Amino acid sequence: MASINVRKETNTLYLDFRYMGKRCREQTTLKPTVASRKKLERTLVQIESEIIAGTFRYSAHFPDSKSAKNFDDLELKTHQPEEWRYQQNQVEVPIFEEFVGAWIERQKVAWRRSHIVNIESIVAKHYLPYFGKMKVDDITRNDILKFRTVLAKVPGRNGKESLANTRINKVINPLKRIFEDAADEYNFTTPYIRIKPLKSPKTDAFPFTIEEVNLILDTVRPDYRDYFLIRFFTGMRTGEIDGLKWKYVDFDHRVIKIRETIVAGEEDITKTESSVRDIHMSTPVYNALMRQKKHSEHFEKFVFCNRYGDAIKHNNVTQRIWYPLLKRLRLEKRRPYQTRHTAATLWLASGESPEWIARQMGHANTSMLFRVYSRYVPNLTRMDGSAIEKLLQSKLGVKYA
Repeated sequence: MASINVRKETNTLYLDFRYMGKRCREQTTLKPTVASRKKLERTLVQIESEIIAGTFRYSAHFPDSKSAKNFDDLELKTHQPEEWRYQQNQVEVPIFEEFVGAWIERQKVAWRRSHIVNIESIVAKHYLPYFGKMKVDDITRNDILKFRTVLAKVPGRNGKESLANTRINKVINPLKRIFEDAADEYNFTTPYIRIKPLKSPKTDAFPFTIEEVNLILDTVRPDYRDYFLIRFFTGMRTGEIDGLKWKYVDFDHRVIKIRETIVAGEEDITKTESSVRDIHMSTPVYNALMRQKKHSEHFEKFVFCNRYGDAIKHNNVTQRIWYPLLKRLRLEKRRPYQTRHTAATLWLASGESPEWIARQMGHANTSMLFRVYSRYVPNLTRMDGSAIEKLLQSKLGVKYA
């Protein structure tokens, strides 16, 4: 599959295509701009059309290329259509390093920037040292299982002896798509078969009670009080509140429009399509935003920002404000993400419609809502049998009661 890629060393574009069963890469001096890409896309269309028609001549397109000389003799021998088709069908299967680089370039148009960074990191740190020089069609299921075993011996974060099963699964998962695409392109059976995820402990929601919320808001630094109040009562994700801009705060209609987020310090689109939503402002949230307006509106961008108007860094907030506060209050250590779980359980406990809550949270439907949170509000979701008791007592005949 032909593609246009960027050479990192020079930040220039190059063409990557196959001809006569060989992989061809031709460097250009063009920078990776939209106009340059469109120009090279037209060139690729022409090249591929000529290859299919059997009229392509390498030196006509790349007269100064070293590869052109290598193809001169082959092209002279393949004037006969049958011979030309035979040569063209002789596919040279690339090594993993070559394939995965081109594969990532083809996927980038559909990926968020944060996902691109994550995949490139996994490839460089884990895939290339193990699979890099192996031909993609030589890699077996057993090779993948051995690779997973190697991952299990890699030291984990915070002094842990090894990577957690959850992390190992996240590292392994992209290989499924990579090998499926490689197998489809080079006509071999994918080795990624019958490989089940490692069992990993389920992470339960651990929301705060309303009493704990009050305790936190009464004690937290005043300059962060409204920040955490809004987190507790809107259910926004960390990237959503840290990336919230004033242009998305609609005081007239009392809604917060979730349209962007911040991931790894970069502004990005939302996590999923359902994450694009309007969150209703309760009165405490409305008042908190009105107070915050006095502090940051003059920067004209982020609702919560540093003294220079830039978005706050969640690691600083977590390590310098959040965890020390929980320790001071002798509350069990929990990630700031639990403020999102807290909002969900408070909405459920107050009797709000599950469909409305799911929309506020950015869930596609209510299934996750009941699966994750219902046990925190048994009376609302009728998990204690009280509803049927009341029905039977009021409606069932006396002789059956």
